[in-house]
Formats: sequence, C-alpha cells, structure tokens
Amino acid sequence: MTQTPSENLPVLQLDVISDVICPWCFIGKRKLDAALETLEDVRVNLMWRPYQLYPETPMEGADLTAKMKQRYGEDGAKQMRENIKAAAVGTNINFAFENIKITPNTMNAHRLIRWAASTGQQHAIAEALFSGHFEQGRNIGDVAVLLEIAGQHGMDVPLLAELFASDNDIDATRSDDAAARDLGVHGVPAFLAGGKFLLMGAQEPEYLHRFIAKARDRLAVQ
Repeated sequence: MTQTPSENLPVLQLDVISDVICPWCFIGKRKLDAALETLEDVRVNLMWRPYQLYPETPMEGADLTAKMKQRYGEDGAKQMRENIKAAAVGTNINFAFENIKITPNTMNAHRLIRWAASTGQQHAIAEALFSGHFEQGRNIGDVAVLLEIAGQHGMDVPLLAELFASDNDIDATRSDDAAARDLGVHGVPAFLAGGKFLLMGAQEPEYLHRFIAKARDRLAVQ
C-alpha cells in the first residue's frame, strides 16, 4: 500500500491545555505521545496553552507537604499519590513524590513554554518540565532551573534571562489561561482540536486517537 507523503497530509492544530505541576497532565502528555505515534493520515500541530491550578502560590513557591495536608489531609494525600502512580502504569513515568519539596508558582514555566513555540520546542520543554518536577524533584519555579532546561534544548539563554527579568508576556499568559476557562475548561489536561472540539482528562491513547481522527473528519466537511 502506498502511503501519502507526510507533507501532503491534512494538518490539525491540537491545543494542549495543562499545568506542569499537574500529575494528570504529565500522564496525559505521555498518553498523547502514544496516540500520536499511531496516527497515519493527519499531521498534528501541537500548541501548549497555560492553565495555572494555583495562581495564588507565592513566586518563591510553597511547602508541598503542608499544602497537601491542608487540601487533602495526610491519608487523602497518600491515597491520591497511590492512585496517580496506578494510573501512570504503562507511561514510563517514575513519580518521585518523596523528592518534591516545593509547590512552585508555574507562571514562569508557562512563559518558557510560550517562548519555546518560536523554536518548535514546546513539546520537548513541557516534557522536561514535567520530568524535572515529578521525577527529579526540581523546583521548576526557579528561573535558574528554567534557564538550564532551556539551554539544554538550544534556546537563547541570555535572551530568556532578560525576558524573565521583565514582565514580558505575563499578561498574555494570563489571558491565555482565562481564555481556556472561558471555553469551559475547569480541569486539566484538556485538548482542543481545530479550535472547536474539546476533550478533557488524561484519556487513553486509543481514545485520543479517535478524538483526533473524528475532529479531522468533521473539520474536513465544514
């Protein structure tokens, strides 16, 4: 069977709405990766969009243990982490919750992802931020950590240092967050296909595949 060259395939924009301190978003990202590997008749243009779960967190971060106990109680927090690890089976994510000491404010992480669009590195930067937080226990609210990650992906570190020192794109990032909420996104991850079709939750790869394929078909006849 002759395959259609990839450059001749229809292109579908898929917005990934997430927060990089959301474990379900990390799981959803890995499941999306698996789904994308099975797509043969559409090219997906990924665009990562911000959603801050805890925008009120101080820029220096907050103590994670205290925050978890306050929100869920000690037993509730333990059970939630066990549920997350169970849901991550098959994704090759090694959640190391014991190494995470800080809940960071994710504004600067979202700014970095936003800037990474210009170099085509959004997906890779998102992966590095998820892994840094959940598998390595790094403080991804720390600008020095963000600059190190950016440098590892070929981004212009001196320029980024200047941008982080300014308020560049803070309002735009907040506007993107607000736009997601206006669409009806009340939890993450969420996936917006073609600007019209919204799917929420860390869905299985097969379901994501069907969602993308159906969005492609419906947009093709509009």
